[in-house]
Amino acid sequence: MIAHVTAVPHRRAGLPVILAVLLLVVLAPTAPALATGAPALAAEGAADTARSVKPRSVKPRGGAEVVAVTQVAERQVDLSVRSQALGGRTVKVRLLTPEGWDPGDRRQHWPTLWLLHGCCGDYTSWTSLTDVADLDSLRDDVLVVMPEAGWNGWYSDWWNHGRGGDPAWETFHTVELRQLLERDWAAGRDRVVAGLSMGGQGALQYAARHPGMFKAAAAYSGSAHPLLNDESVDRIMGFFAGQGNDPLRVWGDPVAQHRIWAAHDPFHLAKRLRSIPVYLSCGDGTTGPLDPPGSTSALEADFNRQNHALAAELERVGAKHVTTHFYGPGTHGWAYWERELHASLPMLLGALRGGH
Repeated sequence: MIAHVTAVPHRRAGLPVILAVLLLVVLAPTAPALATGAPALAAEGAADTARSVKPRSVKPRGGAEVVAVTQVAERQVDLSVRSQALGGRTVKVRLLTPEGWDPGDRRQHWPTLWLLHGCCGDYTSWTSLTDVADLDSLRDDVLVVMPEAGWNGWYSDWWNHGRGGDPAWETFHTVELRQLLERDWAAGRDRVVAGLSMGGQGALQYAARHPGMFKAAAAYSGSAHPLLNDESVDRIMGFFAGQGNDPLRVWGDPVAQHRIWAAHDPFHLAKRLRSIPVYLSCGDGTTGPLDPPGSTSALEADFNRQNHALAAELERVGAKHVTTHFYGPGTHGWAYWERELHASLPMLLGALRGGH
């Protein structure tokens, strides 16, 4: 059965303005391989004192390594990660750390909430555009992971006309980054995931395609069924073509490579989501209470239809822990996604801590 919830708009908390960016890791040229070791980084007071941190002498393993660490604000640490899955490029991952987090303490591992950004955003979007860093519920015992996913990476290993290879965002996140965080940065093996728009699709897709990796998933205005109809296909192909990209590089042609498209479409993955809590929310694209007068969004209207289709499919395949909040008027904007993060956190954290 699908449960319906009502989220109450909240008063947005002020975001702290941090002027100092502190470099915490200096790589010794005689030992470049040491960057993957977890530094003895103390969370408390790190924003107040600039200091270099000497990495442990650990031989790199896996396909990614941390090459720099920067404390950007209280409890916010940016990792610069060089990834084989991304062709050797270096990308950023922002961590919102719990009080007392110390990656050098091998005895403690923290459960993780992965927050995925949308198209045209980046790893800074959640902290710069919402009050996530101020939420008390994420302060004590949760490590929040906000990875870079490309301007329009779509949380996928790109088809690249059958060649594969760079970019392989799914491999970077679910294999390289996961292993790196759990080995060297005090991340535990209990995880939940949430995202907006492109990241909403990513959250559902990762939870479905990697059974057992995430204990719950939430999608806010997510691309939940890109194969719904021609309009939905054309719209996502338009995103694939962003920044002058060949749109066929991502999943190929929607007809000729239909199998690849379906393998990344949450609607077609619904059976794999039956056993975990799922939260879906979306507006209908008309002017809502958090919009400027006269605002509309054809994108949100499309995603609204997609989310309704996914919710119905989840009910059909027997999913028992689905929460929907299809709140009617509302466009494709951060004011709604911040509100929906607040509304879904009890479900996400409940699953993370052992219950549905």
